[in-house]
Amino acid sequence: MMIRTAATAAGAAVLLFSGTAAASSYPIQGASELTHNPLYEHGRLPSVPCKAVKGASKASTTKWITTVVGCLNSAWAKSVKDFSPVRVEVKAKARRGVCLSGMEISGSFANPCYSTIDVQLGPDWIKATSETAVLIEITRAYAKIIQAQTGISSAWWALPSSGIEAEMDEQTYRYFLQSDCLTGVSMKVLGRTAGNWKPLLDAETPEEYDRFDWYGKPANRVHWFEQGYRAGGPKACNTWKAPSSKVS
Repeated sequence: MMIRTAATAAGAAVLLFSGTAAASSYPIQGASELTHNPLYEHGRLPSVPCKAVKGASKASTTKWITTVVGCLNSAWAKSVKDFSPVRVEVKAKARRGVCLSGMEISGSFANPCYSTIDVQLGPDWIKATSETAVLIEITRAYAKIIQAQTGISSAWWALPSSGIEAEMDEQTYRYFLQSDCLTGVSMKVLGRTAGNWKPLLDAETPEEYDRFDWYGKPANRVHWFEQGYRAGGPKACNTWKAPSSKVS
């Protein structure tokens, strides 16, 4: 099962940034950065006029990604203390180093690295018929940078190891489900809609990640994404105080 050390394969290098759970089998103790983070004080984020449309060429897709990240910066800037605008680098091959594990990813993906989203852009995303599925991957990488800039990532990483596998799994689910919730917020801010979000949540996730259990039950993943989407703000995304049944 998943433990925090394995999570580095998804760009956990963003962790270099810098209460009690209700009805939880493994309540989070003494980590206010997780349970009472100032991020949760912010309600609905302002919608942004982001009418960028993804084309079917490398140039148009790159422009689309860059524009979307700029729109997200405008939406999130006032919700994060000392906010640092997120940059994006789009390349045919993502840069290797501290922000990326040695795992070779064959297709396109977005990886958070400090205040930059590194995008490995290949034909699969360029020719993708679903703009929404690709956008979810971009906004999820953005969500992890928000978690990093608010101290959530470093606080999660610093949680003491109990040696209980089920407890560490639950902590991992809380972290990654929160990123799904924040992704839902961003999708609402951007004005994107879908009749059914479930098949889109991992439609463009690299298949090499399939062996990792980061999110728990698919139903809970949909729950948190839709909760963030409906609320349109991070106040709805405190997974750290949620019952275990909602983060399993």
